[in-house]
Amino acid sequence: MKSVAVLGGGIGGLAASYYLCKNPQVTKVIVLESSSRFGGWLWSTRRSDGAVFEHGPRGIRPAGAVGRNTLNMVDDLGLGEEILPVSYSHVASKNRFLYVNRQLHRMPSDISGLLRTVPPFSRPLLFSVATEILVKKGKEDDESIHSFVSRRLGKELADIAVDSMCRGVFAGDCRKLSVRSCFPLFFNAEQRRGSLTLGFLLGSGPTPVISPGPLAQRSMKESWAQWSLKRGVESLPESITEYLQQSGKVELHKEAAVKQIHPSASGWKVHLEDGVISADHIISALPATALSSVLPPSCQPLIQQLQDISAVTVAVVNLEYDGSILPVTGFGHLVPSSEDKGLLGVVYDSVPFPQHNRPNGQTTRLTVMMGGAWFQEVFGAPESVTTEGLLARACEAVCSHLGVTAAPCWSQVALHQDCIPQYYQGHFRRVESMRSFIKKKNLSLSLSGCSFDGVSVNDVIFSGRTAVEELLGGGV
Repeated sequence: MKSVAVLGGGIGGLAASYYLCKNPQVTKVIVLESSSRFGGWLWSTRRSDGAVFEHGPRGIRPAGAVGRNTLNMVDDLGLGEEILPVSYSHVASKNRFLYVNRQLHRMPSDISGLLRTVPPFSRPLLFSVATEILVKKGKEDDESIHSFVSRRLGKELADIAVDSMCRGVFAGDCRKLSVRSCFPLFFNAEQRRGSLTLGFLLGSGPTPVISPGPLAQRSMKESWAQWSLKRGVESLPESITEYLQQSGKVELHKEAAVKQIHPSASGWKVHLEDGVISADHIISALPATALSSVLPPSCQPLIQQLQDISAVTVAVVNLEYDGSILPVTGFGHLVPSSEDKGLLGVVYDSVPFPQHNRPNGQTTRLTVMMGGAWFQEVFGAPESVTTEGLLARACEAVCSHLGVTAAPCWSQVALHQDCIPQYYQGHFRRVESMRSFIKKKNLSLSLSGCSFDGVSVNDVIFSGRTAVEELLGGGV
């Protein structure tokens, strides 16, 4: 293995390049990014007065093998000193709200909350959990998240809590999303133990073994729920980019959109606007539809299946207010689709990460998320939406949900087109079929990134690692 071309310079492509760099078998890595910056959806605005605003993911979870893997990378990049941890005992971890029937409801966060009837639910949540053990195992090899949770925990939980959670995580519709691909832990718990409760108590199958480095050990000792970085999460792709530049193995190309890729005797010819690059292997961290448009006609079945993985558009509105304006403190609130299709939720950024507020004078930072699977229906075509309209809609939500009558002193609107892939029912079959086509045709191509094996930052980084391990064998 001499040279590898990595398509896409988001966090997935950068992570794959980082792991390639660490392997002595690889002599050259060529990263091709179509936009003017690396980092993809990890995108932070740092204002000159010290305030930081996130336009994409904000807090990253340390939990599980994939969480440890990311923290090990953060350690290796020398970013440990930059970490801003949020523990499970922090008010942002304990207080999460749902906005139902035009009011905020705090979700139970301990056993006493599960024992009582907590609005908007009509019975104690422990009742749903206790009876869940008696529910028969599903017979299908996949199911929508809504159907799975209705069957095991009751329709009310599916309609309110799970609907809201899927909007918060995937900006998606739980009636269409696959439980097997979006929440493999839930699916495996039922398959292996016949119950979610038993699955969580006894474990629901093998997970990757990643030994925790110093930072991951610290996260367990201090029981972190999530973490960010002092200068925002974009520091992570920036540090990886710097690491790649210094390695001497990597060519980084911005504004280098891939037009076409063709198999050649030794691997691939990658056609760009202004030339052709040869590579022994390609790791694609492009969105599925972007990859489908550059593959040669000989890859027809693969092209079709890639086109079947759609993604949704999310409007992210960052708002800053003078003073302390929140009626409650917590991480934020989510909104079920039955309450307001267009509004996914509001994150109270100043609560978990006050370090990102400007240092002088009290301010409150909020992020309003809108659209997702309902974008077209509520706002129309993304091309015709105005930032003024989105800003007005976000401010109106903050006013009606949180009673904030003041106007923001600063705002920024970002429209992320096709930013979160949607794993609909049967997604796992599609991905298996794509990978077996690649294997059968003996194509030196790896599929990585958020279109396939998980949409979280941790999942995407881990998919880069997995692609490299499968290509080169052994641990990274």
